[in-house]
Amino acid sequence: MARIRLRRAFGREPTASARQRLREAALVIPQTLLDLTVRVALVLASLLVVVAKTLAALVFQVIWPLVRLVEVWRPAAAGSRYVRVNAWMSHTPPLRGLRDAVWPGLLDLSTLDLLAADTRRAAVWVWRRPSSWWRWPVAGLRCVSLPIVVAYLLIRFVLHSALSVVRALLVCAALLIALLAISVTGLVALLVVPVAAPILGVFQMGLTAVQDAYPVVLRAALKQRLLVIGGAAISFWLCYTQLIPALGTELIPQVHQGEFDLELSMPVGTPLERTEQIARWVEDIALKHPQVERVATTVGSDNSATSAADEGEHTARITVRLTKDITPAEERSVIDALRYGVRDLAEVETEVSYPALFSFKTPIELEIRGENLRTLRQLSVDAVGRLEELPGLADVRSSLQVGHPELQIIYKRDRLAELDLDLRRVAELVRNKVQGRVATDFRRRERNIDVLVRLQEDDRLGVGELERLIVNPDGDVPIRLSSVADIVIAEGPSEIRRIDQQRAALVTANIDGVDLGTAANQIIASLQSAEYPPGFSFLISGQREEMERSLDSLVFALLLAIFLVYIVMASQFESLIHPFVIMFTVPLAAIGAIAVLYLKGVALSIVVFIGFIMLAGIVVNNAIVLVDYINTLRRGGMDRTEAIVRAGSVRLRPILMTTLTTVLGLLPMALGLGDGAEIRTPMALTVIAGLLSSTFLTLVVIPTVYSLVDRGR
Repeated sequence: MARIRLRRAFGREPTASARQRLREAALVIPQTLLDLTVRVALVLASLLVVVAKTLAALVFQVIWPLVRLVEVWRPAAAGSRYVRVNAWMSHTPPLRGLRDAVWPGLLDLSTLDLLAADTRRAAVWVWRRPSSWWRWPVAGLRCVSLPIVVAYLLIRFVLHSALSVVRALLVCAALLIALLAISVTGLVALLVVPVAAPILGVFQMGLTAVQDAYPVVLRAALKQRLLVIGGAAISFWLCYTQLIPALGTELIPQVHQGEFDLELSMPVGTPLERTEQIARWVEDIALKHPQVERVATTVGSDNSATSAADEGEHTARITVRLTKDITPAEERSVIDALRYGVRDLAEVETEVSYPALFSFKTPIELEIRGENLRTLRQLSVDAVGRLEELPGLADVRSSLQVGHPELQIIYKRDRLAELDLDLRRVAELVRNKVQGRVATDFRRRERNIDVLVRLQEDDRLGVGELERLIVNPDGDVPIRLSSVADIVIAEGPSEIRRIDQQRAALVTANIDGVDLGTAANQIIASLQSAEYPPGFSFLISGQREEMERSLDSLVFALLLAIFLVYIVMASQFESLIHPFVIMFTVPLAAIGAIAVLYLKGVALSIVVFIGFIMLAGIVVNNAIVLVDYINTLRRGGMDRTEAIVRAGSVRLRPILMTTLTTVLGLLPMALGLGDGAEIRTPMALTVIAGLLSSTFLTLVVIPTVYSLVDRGR
C-alpha cells in the first residue's frame, strides 16, 4: 500500500502535505535498507556458523581418536577452556542469545542430520531479537523479503555445502580408483607377467616360424595345384559320404536338468491302495541311490496339472530330484536302476520323461492306422514286441491298453420281434433305469438343480439284478431283460484315437544310448518284415517328423545364406570368378567341423546346423582379405605368383589373429560349462572346428584355386 501511495503522489503535482510525506519517506528508506542489511548479515553469519559446525563435525569424526587421546592426557585444560568460553559469552549480551539458541547444537557432534534444525534456530534467534534502534515504517516489506532471503540463502550456502561434500567424495573415489588401478597393475606385473611371458615368447616363436615357412609351403602348393585341390576334394567327399551317415541325427540334444519323472501304469481297475503300495516300493529303491536328493509321488490323477487321458487310480507319477553335481552318465544309471527294480512286476509298465524345455513330442511315435479296432490291437501288440527287442529303445507303450471292465447288453432281435417289443424303447428303458433320466428340475437360490430318476444302487449293482429287470412295465405279463438279451462282462477300449479321420493306435518309446535317426531306421527295418492287412499302414512320427521338417528348413536356410553371401561378394568385387574362389572356404570349413563332430560323437541337430549357417558367413572373411589384397597387388603391376605369395605373407598374421580371437571367444561354450551346456556345446564345436580347418586350408587351397581359375587373366 505504501508503494501505491508513493506512486500516486509522484503522478501529480506535489502539494505541501505530499512534500512532507516525501521527506519522511526519504528518511525512512535508508534506515529500512540498513535494518535489512544488518539482518541479512546476521543470517549469513549464522548460516556460516552452522555450515562450519557441520564441516567441523565431519572433520572431527576423522580425528576423533586423536582428540580423545589429547583429552585423556590433558583433561583439565580442555574443561577449563570450555568454562572460560561459556563465561565470556554469558557476560556479552549480544552473544548470550547466540549461545542459548545455537551453541548447544554446536556442542553436539552430529553431522548433516542437525543442519536443518540449526538453521531454523539461528533464523528464529535473528528475526526475534528486539530492535530498539530502528523502525519499520513499511510493514509488508518484511513478509515479502523473508521468503526470498531464506530461499536465496538455502540455495547459495546449503546446496553449495552439499555439492562441496559430493565433490570431495568424488575426488576421494577417483583417488581410491587410481590407487587400486596402480595396485592391480603392480599385482599383474608381479604375478601374471612372469607366467605369461614364457607363453607369449613361445607363441611369438611359433608365429615367426609359421611366417618363415608359409611362403615356402605356398610356392610348393602353387606348383602342385591339382594335387592340392584334389586332396581337398577327396577329404570333403569322404566326410560327406562316410562321416555324415555315421554321425546320426536328432532334433535337439537332450538337456540333463537333474530331474526326471517315472510314470507307473498298472492294469485298469487296480485299487488305489495297490498303486500306492507299488509307488512306495519304487520310492524306496530310488532313495537308496546316493545321487537321489528327494522324491515326490502323485498317485492317481493330478487335477492340478495337465494329465494324460489314461491316468486314474491305476497310475502313479514319481518325480526324482537328483543332486546338483550329478553327471549325465550317473543320471542314466539311476534311471536304469529304477527300471531294473520294477521289471519283475509284470503288471507294471514304466515310462521316463523329463521336464519339458520345449514343446516336443515323444522321441518315437509309431502310428498304426486302420479301421478295424481288433486288428489294430493285434498289430500294436506285435509292434510293441518288436520294438522291445531293439537295442536303444526303452519304455515302449501302446495307446490301446487294457480297457475298463464293463457290462455289455446284447439284445436278441428275433426274440424281441416275437414278443412284439421295440428294441429302441427297451434300450431306452434299460438306460433310464440304470444310468438315469432327468425328470425335472427345481430352483434353489437362483440355481437350477436337475432331478435324476433311476433305480436304487442295490437294484442295479450286479448282473443278476440287471437280468431281473422288467422291460415291459405296461404289459400284462412281465418280461425280464434276461429273456430278450444276453449280459456279458467284457473289457472296453481304453481310448479310440483318430488321426486324419482314421482310427489309429499309437506306440511310443524313448531312446536310450542311440540317436533319433538310428532308432527310427531300426524300427523301419524291423517292421518291414511284418505283414499288414490291406487298409492298414504304419508311420513313424513324433520327434522324428519334427526333426525332418526342421532339418529340411535349416538346409534351405544354409543354401540361401551361401547364395546371399555370393551375391554380396559378386557386387563388391564386380566379378563372378573371385567370389566363386572365395566360396571354396565353405566346404573347407565343413571338413573340419564334420571330423570333430564325428570324433566327439555329436549327432547332427538343429544347433549343429545353426553353427553351419554361422560358418557360412564367418569363414569367407579370411578369403576376402586374401583375394582382395592379391587383386590390389596385381593392379599395381606385380606378377600373379608373386602377388599371391606376397599377399599370403602379409595377410597371414591378421588372418591368424582374427581366427584366434573368435576361437578363444567361443572356447567357454565349447567346454560345456554351466547349465544347458548340452545345447551350446555342439554349436560352439561346429564353429570352432570349421573356422580352424577353413583358416589353415584357406591359406593354401584358396591361393591355389585362384591361380588355377585366374590363369588367363
